[in-house]
Order: sequence, then structure tokens, then C-alpha cells
Amino acid sequence: MVSTQFSGEIISRNQNLGLTEYKFLLKAIVSSGIGEQTYAPRLVFEGREERPSLQDGISEMEEFYVDSIGKLLERQEISAKEVDILVVNVSMLSSVPSLASRIINHYKMREDVKVFNLTGMGCSASLISVDIVKNIFKSYSNKLALVATSESLSPNWYSGNNRSMILANCLFRSGGCAILLTNKRSLRKKAMLKLKCMVRTHHGAREESYNCCIQTEDEQGRVGFYLGKNLPKAATRAFVDNLKVITPKILPVTELLRFMLKLLIKKIKIRQNPSKGSTNIPPGTPLKAGINFKTGIEHFCIHTGGKAVIDGIGHSLDLTEYDIEPARMTLHRFGNTSASSLWYVLAYMEAKKRLKRGDRVFMISFGAGFKCNSCVWEVVRDLTVGEAKGNVWNHCIDNYPPKSISNPYLEKFGWIQDEELETFKIPDAFM
Repeated sequence: MVSTQFSGEIISRNQNLGLTEYKFLLKAIVSSGIGEQTYAPRLVFEGREERPSLQDGISEMEEFYVDSIGKLLERQEISAKEVDILVVNVSMLSSVPSLASRIINHYKMREDVKVFNLTGMGCSASLISVDIVKNIFKSYSNKLALVATSESLSPNWYSGNNRSMILANCLFRSGGCAILLTNKRSLRKKAMLKLKCMVRTHHGAREESYNCCIQTEDEQGRVGFYLGKNLPKAATRAFVDNLKVITPKILPVTELLRFMLKLLIKKIKIRQNPSKGSTNIPPGTPLKAGINFKTGIEHFCIHTGGKAVIDGIGHSLDLTEYDIEPARMTLHRFGNTSASSLWYVLAYMEAKKRLKRGDRVFMISFGAGFKCNSCVWEVVRDLTVGEAKGNVWNHCIDNYPPKSISNPYLEKFGWIQDEELETFKIPDAFM
């Protein structure tokens, strides 16, 4: 586990940081919404984050899939040889043989298993993996698919002092999940969720969106993950375009008609009095969608990309604190675990016994490229107490939500708040 105090010690080990950069990162950590019990790779505790080996990344992934996949198959009483399709997504590690091949070797899967090994897809990769399985199911019936999603942090530590690149060291944490998907009728009674629809939006053709979130080198040649100041704008554009497509698929006709009528009346009023059409909205203020998503959705599974991501989506969709609580608590307990974060949020809902038969869950994720992917699941049955025994939240769910998620460092190091604002100028995406 990584506490804020230990995070400060890790930062202090970077000899390329000056006092200004150190204060900047400390401010970023205590303002991120990330708590004191997130996880990091073993080499960080060994003090080797600036000298990783290939084996560090592979070992990190082996620890993940040996534990997660093994528990999933055991819980469902399914043999690895029954798996027909394997999709693995880990964006920042590419090894030979592939991670998918390593999983096949470890679990001795069949020789005719269909394999897909995805890299470079970013935080939205898990929904891309689900979409791949969905499309395969259109052509092949009676199949069982296994999706493994994680991120390798060990070989991707940035040791420079570029503010836009060093932020990734503070925000990302270790984690992963394994998911079973099927179109077998014989397994219908075991299913928890049914995929209703999915929409993928890719703005890679836009230079501003393409370059806002990218792995690159700094001026000294140190490799890192660059998070640009235009990231919030790129995310908003992709989110809006995604909503335009998925909204008619998930909301009732009555709500769509109400929204269209509201827009029509607004346009008429503006034509009659153009001066009322001008607004004084400060730049960067998230805009509300103006449509009631709760008429078609009961639960919102938001990517834990940061405090501002959660707040921004919550504001845009006019969600309550109850609606965004699962995402906020996941960010606090586990941090940003990249593509697997959505499933930690879903697990929180399950552990809190929120999911009831017939409920619909709206998943929203963002990723480098720039991508926004979303989908809607329907809960097909009420979940029993016994089924939730393997939930990742079980050991601490009674402690959530806590009375306060403010970082204890804010009280211990009050001087942080008294420094010049320019010292701690953080991109809006992480405030």
C-alpha cells in the first residue's frame, strides 16, 4: 500500500526535481482525491523505480493474472480449457511472448482458443475488449470469453521534471480485473449482467485530441506519459459526441421528445430576443447536457481518471452525490487503475447491494487517442450474499463512504496552502 507520506518519500528520491517541482507534486497528490491505501508495484518499495527491468513488468502482470483469473474461474466452477476466447489489454507493456500467451501457458488453455492481445489503448481498453467479444459472439454461438484488463506501472516510471509528464507518477495505481462473458444459454442463470448497447468514439484524426495524452520523451530523452493542458477540452468533445450517439439508444422516447421541445422553445426565445441568447459562462465551466439520464439509467459507472473527471461528468449529467459516490470512493480507495477502474466502481455498487434485477448501469470511460467509450448493462437478477464473497470491497465496504476523504497531509503540512498559486498550477483535469 502507498500512503501519501510514502509518496512524498518516493518523490524526494528523484534527484532531477527542484523544490518547486517537489511542492507541485505534493500539492497534486493531496488534491487528487486518492486515499492512503492504494497499491503500487514492488520495485517502488525496493527503491528501483528509476531502474526497472523487463522482468519487473512481467512479474507485476503475473501476480495480477495468476490471482484474479484463478479466483474467477474457481468461483464460477469453470475450467480454463472451457474458455473459447481470450482478450488481454495492458497498454504500457509489450512482451514476447505476449501476455496472452503467458496466460495460456500458465492455465494450459486449449490450442484452438481465439486470442487478442491489446496494447496502447489506454484507460478505455476494457470496453474495447468487451466490444471485440461482442462482435465475435455475433458470428459464433455457444462461446465463453475471458477478458483480462490491467496496467503495468513498473517499467513506466518517469524520472524527469516535466510537470505534464510527472503527474502520471502521482495519479496511476496498480490494479486489474478479470471478466467472463458468454452467449451460452446454459450459463444464462449464472449471468449477472447483460450488455444492451455500446458506443465507441475516436477523435484520433484531430491533432489537438491526438496529442493531449501521449507517451513521449522529454527534452533530456526521458520517456514518460504526457498529459496536456488541453486534455479536459479533448475529453469534453469526445464525451459530447459519444452522448449524441448513445443517448437515443438508452433513454425513453418521452424524455427525448421533452428535450427536443425544450430546445425548440429555447431557440424561439433567442430569435425573439437575441440578447437573451448570450451567456456569461466562465471558460472551462462544464456544461450540463440538459437531458434527464435517470429516466433510462439507474447507476452510473464513471472512469476514475481523477477528481475533476468525476465531478465534470457528474455536473454534465446532473448527477447527485449518491450517483457519483461509487466512482469517488473507488478513486479514494484504489486510485486510477486505468482500464480496470470501471469494474472497481461496479464492484462497489455490488458490495453496497445497489444492483437490483432490471436496473441499468451506464459505463463511461476515456482513453489516449483520444477515445470515449460507453455502454449500458442490464442487471439480469438480484445478487445473493454468497456471490459477493469474492468482491474486492468486502474487507472495507463498511467503512465507505467515510465521513471525510480529505487528505491528512493537508492538516499536517498546512504550509502547502500558503505558497504562491503559480507554484502549484495544476492542469484542470486533475484539480
